[in-house]
Amino acid sequence: MKNTTRALPAAALVLAVTAGPAVLPATASAASPASLTCPAVSARSAHPDPALQAAVACLPSADATAALVRVGGAEGVWRGSSGVHDLESGRPADPTARFRAGSVTKVFTAAVALQLATEGTVDLDRTARSYLPELIPASYGEVTVRQLLNHTHGIPAPDFPGTTVEEAYANRFRVHDPEDMVRSAVSKEREFAPGERQHYLNIGYTVAGLLIERVTGDSYEHQVARRILKPLGLRDTYLPGTDPRIVGPHNHGYQTMRLDDGTTGLRDVSVWGTTDGWAAGDIVSTTADLERFTQALFGGRVVRGPLWEEMLTLPKVADFKSGAPAAYSVGLSMKKLGGREVWGKTGGRWGYNTAIASTRDGSRTLVYSVNSTNAKGQDMNEVAQNIMVAAYGRP
Repeated sequence: MKNTTRALPAAALVLAVTAGPAVLPATASAASPASLTCPAVSARSAHPDPALQAAVACLPSADATAALVRVGGAEGVWRGSSGVHDLESGRPADPTARFRAGSVTKVFTAAVALQLATEGTVDLDRTARSYLPELIPASYGEVTVRQLLNHTHGIPAPDFPGTTVEEAYANRFRVHDPEDMVRSAVSKEREFAPGERQHYLNIGYTVAGLLIERVTGDSYEHQVARRILKPLGLRDTYLPGTDPRIVGPHNHGYQTMRLDDGTTGLRDVSVWGTTDGWAAGDIVSTTADLERFTQALFGGRVVRGPLWEEMLTLPKVADFKSGAPAAYSVGLSMKKLGGREVWGKTGGRWGYNTAIASTRDGSRTLVYSVNSTNAKGQDMNEVAQNIMVAAYGRP
């Protein structure tokens, strides 16, 4: 049965309005930054960090129009922002602004699922079909809840209209129903037997969101708010539902694409629906809220006890495409930087790249939001990559 509350706008959580999208001509493109000045980075820290300062300097650039960064923990605190609120006014970027956090949403979803597992409401070793028998067919009957969360389920991605950024933009207000997305995915042949490979996709978390609703008899959005947002005081974080706007103050996001006149330039993509992501990628937040969440998570105050280890355990399988060792756990991913393990999650929605990260012991945390001009590109945004290396060191 469908959850009718899902179709309600985000006004149920936060009330406000924002302006609609604008189109900038090719001459306004950040691909030609030579005519732009190189404003100073706004930084607040008792311990200046030249590497972090340099990582976010001289924005707007070809890669990004703004960057917001917070580094915390026992190893030192640094906060900085660079770039512009929007290209039309050229006002400095707002360091307290909201932004789309993309797949960082998966960390919240995983945390709720693990809390339910701690309470005995969800069994990670039980099949998804046993919770959602009318939605998950017998061909996927062996997929467990844990495999949904660590991307070893073998369910392919659902079909979406269009393959280019221009086609995605034309469909930006289309509302995608989670159950329909799951039906589209499970109608296809599985990519591999459950538990044998890892393929990072949103679909496992779409199923997990529906599973959370089934076992709680409540909306996914309310469960996240009740279990995480309210207890941690994350007042500037919300789940937007079908509202395509970012509610409240936000720095504009831009995407390089073909414009209506046939030229290539930047289009304001701040207003864009996120129902295709839902429990896998629709959350809106701030760097301050995500820093508080990250510190609570790695401090053992969000997922407690043995199940916290689920978020710090990589499955012993190979990546479906590259054959490299699995890099994703339940909710998080791991990369060795500066000779140590750094755990966290990145996210990308059109116009916005986001990450949360921490050393395993929580001694150094990082949160950034980069207003990327190609946020869903094949390669990591250069500004975002420079921030990560400045904070933790090279791979």
